[in-house]
This record gives sequence, C-alpha cells and structure tokens, in this order.
Amino acid sequence: MSHTVLVELTCVTGTGPEYLETILPMLEDTRAFEGCESVEVYTQEDNPDVVFLWEKWAARERQEAYLAWRIETGTLAAMDRFMAEEPRFVQLSQRQ
Repeated sequence: MSHTVLVELTCVTGTGPEYLETILPMLEDTRAFEGCESVEVYTQEDNPDVVFLWEKWAARERQEAYLAWRIETGTLAAMDRFMAEEPRFVQLSQRQ
C-alpha cells in the first residue's frame, strides 16, 4: 500500500512564485527517487505564497529516505530563504 504525504510550505510574502520557479525543476529528481510514485504541486488560490506538495510514495520509509537525502545535500537549507515558517509534513494513511 502506498504512503501519502501532504507538505505545506508557507513562503515569505511575495516569494511564492519565485519559490515555485526554483523547486519545479528539482521535482524531476524527486520523481526519480526510488519509491516515489508521484508529486503534485498546488498553490492556495487566495494566497500564492502558500504551496502544497501532494506526494505518493511506495512506503513511508522511502519518503523519509528522500527527505534525509534532501537535508544531506543542503537542498532544504538553501530553500530556507523563502520560508516564513517551518514546512509542515502531514503523513496520511488511506482508510477504506
């Protein structure tokens, strides 16, 4: 069963569009990471400085390995300049 993660990213006022320009090309690496099934990007309709990533993974451990890789490579630290607050990760389990 796959694992879903909702990531909420609140950018500094006015930087949401620039943040998107920065991360969209990086998502190629995300999609190629072992266990990634899909990543979709959304912005809040009434506030383009709030970005959401809807991620599907083969398992939670794969998403956690991916996040560790992004931390180790310094990618997350490089994105700090855009963040008004810490990213919020919501781990979701599908219920039938």
